Amino acid sequence: MLPRPPVPGQVQGAATLVYAAAGYRRVRRVVPFVMIALVAAGCRDVVVPRPQGAPELLITESPTPFREVTAGAVRAVIPDGWQPRLAGQDDDPRQGLVAGPRPGTWAGDRPPREGLAAVWVDGTRVGVPADYYYLAATGPALDMITRTSECSSTTRQVFADHRPAFAAGEPGSPGDFVARGHGTCEVGRRATRWAYFVAAPGYGPVREVGIPSSGLYLVVAVIPDSPKAPALLDKLLRRTEFGGASVADMIDAARPRRFEVVGPI
Repeated sequence: MLPRPPVPGQVQGAATLVYAAAGYRRVRRVVPFVMIALVAAGCRDVVVPRPQGAPELLITESPTPFREVTAGAVRAVIPDGWQPRLAGQDDDPRQGLVAGPRPGTWAGDRPPREGLAAVWVDGTRVGVPADYYYLAATGPALDMITRTSECSSTTRQVFADHRPAFAAGEPGSPGDFVARGHGTCEVGRRATRWAYFVAAPGYGPVREVGIPSSGLYLVVAVIPDSPKAPALLDKLLRRTEFGGASVADMIDAARPRRFEVVGPI
């Protein structure tokens, strides 16, 4: 269980603000996973070698135009032409995979023309309370595609949004945030479409599924615009799993529970 922040009122004045600011800076440092450059990966049914003790990247071919990639607790499908790589070293709190049609697809500070990133952050390695990730999920985690001049957001669905108590939320707030969105970009005069899923489990119901130690989940898919783009983006997000839980499973967990009463009370 990740530690809770101090209850407002138990730590006074500037001490609380310093604690919160330090924790947020620590979370923000691990979020920009898109700065990780890709290098070439194998193309057939292989296990890509990594340093001893690091997760392995398992690539499974299929008769469809897609192949399945597993990186530790993350599983995703990608088009045959994309090259997958691990998102972080074995001692990096960022875990998962990134993929694209060429090495360096996710390098730099601009969105690629096409690619997939499916990453989670191991909260036990960062050492801040679980609900600090709320701030990252609602801010810097998606800045590259939602707050740039080349890109615009077209739709956004928020399934859970509970500001943590330490950040002026309700007392006892679970501090969770779960959302999905779509948008467009102009990359080198070429139109692209993107979709994302982001979840900060906090202490909410999403913590009951997926990876127990995860403080943040993030999936971003970008492809060239076409009539088939929306369906392909939906497939890439829907087939991504963390610890055996799909994006759909996490959304279902975050939705408000509805109970049906059968028979007389």
